[in-house]
Amino acid sequence: MRREKWLLLLGVALLVILVDQVSKAIIVANLDLYEEWAPIEALRPLFVITHVTNTGAAFGILQGGNTLFQIVAIVVVFVILYFYHQLTDRVWLLRVALGLQLGGAAGNLIDRLRQGYVVDFLHLKFWPVSNVSDVCIVAGVGLLLIVMWREDRRRASMRPADTPPDEVASDDEPASAAHQ
Repeated sequence: MRREKWLLLLGVALLVILVDQVSKAIIVANLDLYEEWAPIEALRPLFVITHVTNTGAAFGILQGGNTLFQIVAIVVVFVILYFYHQLTDRVWLLRVALGLQLGGAAGNLIDRLRQGYVVDFLHLKFWPVSNVSDVCIVAGVGLLLIVMWREDRRRASMRPADTPPDEVASDDEPASAAHQ
């Protein structure tokens, strides 16, 4: 199972990177900077494709912090790889979540290293312009929250009704350690 475990992470991450980089190349090749295009005219008030660049973080904050965000992305990649290595084989949804986050972080890192900025183009009119990597990072975090919520509910269902949550032993500690 060791190889299959890593294939899921790398497969998801590589798919995210591929879709992200191809979509950004299409945007750069077909739209001038700040040009916008409405693929569905009826949705123009809500959604357009807008070619912008971003040297900052999410939502365009901290513009000019490209080097900082390169370092942060590299650290995030290594943290994901380390955490992924620690997982048990049964948590496939968590593996997918981490693959989405890894691919998203790597996709934007590739832009930062290659160009010094990230290409953004998905423009919901009520939200800052983003890209495929950003969407995958958010989706990965959402899946992570779902996994955590499900695990919390599973543990709560195993707890005796009269035991407060802070007195229940975790899977990693013996029951006697929870009462010390």
